[in-house]
Amino acid sequence: MTETRIDTLSNGLRVVTRNMPGLHTAAIGIWVNAGCRDEKVEQNGIAHFLEHMAFKGTARRTALEIVEAIENVGGYINAYTSRDVTSYYARVLAGDVSLALDVISDIVLNPSFEQREIEVERGVILQEIGQSLDTPDDVIFDWLQEAAYPDQPMGRTILGPAERISSFGRGDLSRFTEEHYGPERMIVAAAGAVDHDRILRQVEQVFAHLTARPNVAREPARWQGAETRKVKKLEQAHFALAFEGPGYLAPDFYAAQIWTAALGGGMSSRLFQKIREERGLCYSIFAQSGFHDDTGMMTIYAGTSGEQIADLAHLTIDELRRSVDDMSEAEVARARAQMKAGMLMGLESPTGQAERMARSLAIWGRVPDPTEVAKRIDAVTVADVRAHAERLLSQARPALALYGPVKSAPTRQQLAERLAA
Repeated sequence: MTETRIDTLSNGLRVVTRNMPGLHTAAIGIWVNAGCRDEKVEQNGIAHFLEHMAFKGTARRTALEIVEAIENVGGYINAYTSRDVTSYYARVLAGDVSLALDVISDIVLNPSFEQREIEVERGVILQEIGQSLDTPDDVIFDWLQEAAYPDQPMGRTILGPAERISSFGRGDLSRFTEEHYGPERMIVAAAGAVDHDRILRQVEQVFAHLTARPNVAREPARWQGAETRKVKKLEQAHFALAFEGPGYLAPDFYAAQIWTAALGGGMSSRLFQKIREERGLCYSIFAQSGFHDDTGMMTIYAGTSGEQIADLAHLTIDELRRSVDDMSEAEVARARAQMKAGMLMGLESPTGQAERMARSLAIWGRVPDPTEVAKRIDAVTVADVRAHAERLLSQARPALALYGPVKSAPTRQQLAERLAA
């Protein structure tokens, strides 16, 4: 019988696996509950820098040997840094799971931090920052985050500012690792053609010597809501609007996702239909939700012309207001179906399974069965969605980021007043 199995080592490290019958591949990784919101202001960008440095050599392997170990057997290895977590993971054939775990645990536990490699990767990250700054529909979300949560870890960019990246050294990387890479903040997750007991034995051999670290409390997120407007001669005016939503643990967690999906989750959503299809004001418009333990964000993004940005912004606000009163059963039913289908499609991938298990375990301390999640989604009514929309919009503290030919765009205050009218 397929089941999720969870074990916890004496030092607090957790192991979660799910065997997926019929597969010949597996995904395995280490999720560390440490991201950019764990950084001090002078450390901004260090979590992401550390993720890069994990692949630049260990006491046992050179940078080339790390990737060759996985790619020589046809596998794939990667990592990412978010505001809450840093993940190192691989996808391999069934017979290479032990190898993948060995490589991933090596790069997490034994990075060499050689000065030459630090300098090389510093240049790579500075190029990554430059690329982001040259991509309007990328950098605008960093500016929106800062406008929503100014002067606090939650509002800082994951990549960090170039001046910080230029100054980090080996000691900075080692200190962040020492502070935040304790076993109690680590989850080893694996899915696909995996054997739980075999993985658990290997994890015990590799990680049992680690001792738990004192808990470093995160600074709670404080939503402020502000405006960032950068006028520049571009082909498109970029518009990003956000409201504070619930966190993972809030009772309206599912209602928030359904409302967002109904607003802008696909081509049938009301923002896409009203603003693009009926009015032709943009090529791209969408809404998305992001969640953390203590806060969340509902974001709307669109790209339009400088001449049409005011109309687009006003119509967006009008649609948000209207959704409180006329969000229909058909819209909610479609959003529920999209959520359930998206969840189940993602779970057909071993990587998606491993990611979901690790994140669920970190957030709720358990891994809800998909049937339980589907029931919670189905339990959300139209009244629940409308009530959530009214609560969120009644705060009237939006965050706004504008970039490009945006002189004629309404201000954040004007949009808030239109929302409250």
